[in-house]
Amino acid sequence: MNRIDQSGLDIGKIREDFPLLDTAGLAYLDNSATSQKPLCVLEAEKDYYSRYNANPMRGLYSISVMATDAYEEGRALTAKLIGASCSEEIIFTRNASESLNLAAYSLGSFLKQGDEIIISVCEHHSNMLPWRAAAARAGAVVRYLEPDASGELKVEDLEALLSERTRIVTLTHMSNVFGYLNDIRALAGAAHRFGAWFVADGSQSIPHIPVNVRELGVDLMAFSAHKMLGPMGVGVLWGRAELLEKMPPFLTGGEMITKVTLDDCTWAPIPHKFEAGTVNAGGVIAFAEAIRYAERIGRDKMALREQYLTDLAADGMRKIPGVTLIGSEKAQDHHGVLTFHIRDVHPHDAAAIFDADHIAVRAGHHCAQPLHKYLGVPSTIRASLMFYNTEEEIGLFLETLSTIRERMGCPKIEE
Repeated sequence: MNRIDQSGLDIGKIREDFPLLDTAGLAYLDNSATSQKPLCVLEAEKDYYSRYNANPMRGLYSISVMATDAYEEGRALTAKLIGASCSEEIIFTRNASESLNLAAYSLGSFLKQGDEIIISVCEHHSNMLPWRAAAARAGAVVRYLEPDASGELKVEDLEALLSERTRIVTLTHMSNVFGYLNDIRALAGAAHRFGAWFVADGSQSIPHIPVNVRELGVDLMAFSAHKMLGPMGVGVLWGRAELLEKMPPFLTGGEMITKVTLDDCTWAPIPHKFEAGTVNAGGVIAFAEAIRYAERIGRDKMALREQYLTDLAADGMRKIPGVTLIGSEKAQDHHGVLTFHIRDVHPHDAAAIFDADHIAVRAGHHCAQPLHKYLGVPSTIRASLMFYNTEEEIGLFLETLSTIRERMGCPKIEE
């Protein structure tokens, strides 16, 4: 089948913006772990540290005010990115893991013994372990929603688990193993009908597709900057303002207070009551530039490009004997995430062969060990795509993939 790139993007020109893509000499196909960064993002962080490095929200002198303004502009751009009602609904953390720990600790403080939390088998550990800890602290019970063979979390299956004891439902918007985009709006609606809060992990979805949190109808949503062209060390927790105002802070100290005496304290208004200590101003300012860069490219065009590349790779993988793609048989369900295993070959051996051919893929359990046990495979290989990847890189990936069993001395599969 002939595939046509309908994005209209000049990928050769775009790749000139990414220093590593020109200098590393490899096909980088591990974008679900972290994306590459355009030069403008690197320069934005350098500019902050070179020209106005001062602690935001601490000083009244000019460069501190500049730092504060730039940091808050980053918050406003992030709010616009996901359709938040106001910038105060954006809390900056170190990463999505910290955002979900904040959510689990703070929202989890409302749990009582016998309450129930529903999470899915296919969650990243970062959206599983914090909630299990919250349940253990409160004496609550964790119940697990199972995916179907495509990786979809079905509303009817969730409804079968929901009860008057359900207080929190927390699910991935897009799996980092299946790549399946779940119908979060319908899932959140089901949770709300039982009076439960709904938390979404948007770590894989927000970097690749336009997302509007108000349209999804969720209560809290977490994601990271580093998976969407931004720097490491910046995470986001979005929450409905009225819920965030009720939630207690996760960390204390620094500027997250309005008043402190020897006997009492008053928390600062949102979002600052959740941002204790010196913030990662340089990282947030760089993330703001990543958002601007993506807007200049066009997020809809990026999504079209990634689907085109996914189609190319999935079509080629189906033709290689011994290769099994995890999840849906439809390429459009994978959203740039192609997780697979090779008959008779350990994923780490396969990854080493890919690396020898200058192709970066990930091998292991992808921080989803319970899902791999559920699937009956201890580990897998994952190639994950971004809009800046090329047809040539997909070709190199498929060429190496087609030779791995032979290079490992495996018997030929009769077609």
